[in-house]
Order: sequence, then C-alpha cells, then structure tokens
Amino acid sequence: MAKRAAPEVNAGSMADIAFLLLIFFLVTTTIPKDSGIPRKLPPIDDTEQDVIIKEKNVFTVLINNKDQLLVEDQVMELKDVRPAAIAFLDNGGDGSCSYCKGKRDPKSSDNPDKAIISLKNERETSYAAYISVQNELVAAYNTLRNIRAKEIGPKRGFAEMDFVEMETNLKDPKFNGNKEKLKDLVDQIRTEYPEKLSEVQ
Repeated sequence: MAKRAAPEVNAGSMADIAFLLLIFFLVTTTIPKDSGIPRKLPPIDDTEQDVIIKEKNVFTVLINNKDQLLVEDQVMELKDVRPAAIAFLDNGGDGSCSYCKGKRDPKSSDNPDKAIISLKNERETSYAAYISVQNELVAAYNTLRNIRAKEIGPKRGFAEMDFVEMETNLKDPKFNGNKEKLKDLVDQIRTEYPEKLSEVQ
C-alpha cells in the first residue's frame, strides 16, 4: 500500500485572515477620550526662593467625606461658595488694586495677585462634590474676568464680549478681528485676575 501524505494547511491564507481581522478590529474599535478638568500648568521657574504667603491671602475650602463644605472655618452651602470666593478675590485689602470693587477689608486678601484659593478634600469625598466645588471656584474667577472684560473691552474695540468669548475668539481661526489686540487684552485680564487654585489632599 502506498503511504498517504498528510494534508497540509495553507498558512498563507491563515495569515491573511488574521491580518484582515486585526485591521477590522483596529478600524471598528473606538478609543475613549480622556475627560477631566483642563488646567494650564505655570511655567517652570528655575529660581529657588522662599515664598511667604500671609494667611489672610489664602481662602481655604475643605470638603469632608460626607461632601460637606467648610469654607474659611465656616460651614457653607455650595451655592454660597462662588459669592464668597468673589468677595475674597476682589477684596483689594492693601489698596494697590485700582480695579477691585471689594470691601477693602484689611483682614481679607490684599489683591487678586496675592489671593490663593486652597481646595482640600478627603479621599472619601465624592467626585461629583469635588467637580461641583471646582466649578464654583473657577466660575468665581470667570465672573471677575467677565466683569473686567466688560469694563475695558469697549475701550479697546471689543464691546459686547465677555472674557470667555474673548478666549474662544482668540482660538477661533475664523475670527476676523484684531487678534493681537485681543490677545493683549486677554493677557491683561489674566494678569489682573490670575487663577491661583491650589489643591491639597
């Protein structure tokens, strides 16, 4: 009897099928986008210096494990965080801030450049509470920047535009206004109300 040869599998077609499946899954799979709070980190400062921060220039917000707020050693509701932060940032206690409209309380922040908001939370703090408080604190900065933009914007040819619109237009390639003047204005407002939000766990 003659020996039969064992049937061979064509490996070339198997490789083709595996390659096609790989391409199929690469094309059809969606990659989730990261979501979070966008933050621009400050530029690197190589000079080492001891920074002395007065306690009155720090606005402390604590969120406990039950999502309760303690702001400047007082229990506070979420709806009251933004007005309290605005009052702190816009205080102008040392008199050097000509555009500040606060009470000029010497026991509160000296000026917006020295004012720091410190957000502290516990590990058990819910993400929803953390985001809500973050939103209110950033909204306080944006409120003050919007007010300032409405004050000085018309003098520079940018009437009817708040700060958020200015930032949006600055990034928009279709914006047909003077981008250099707009950038100078946005930079000035950012300098007058710098976002100094410190997070501690």
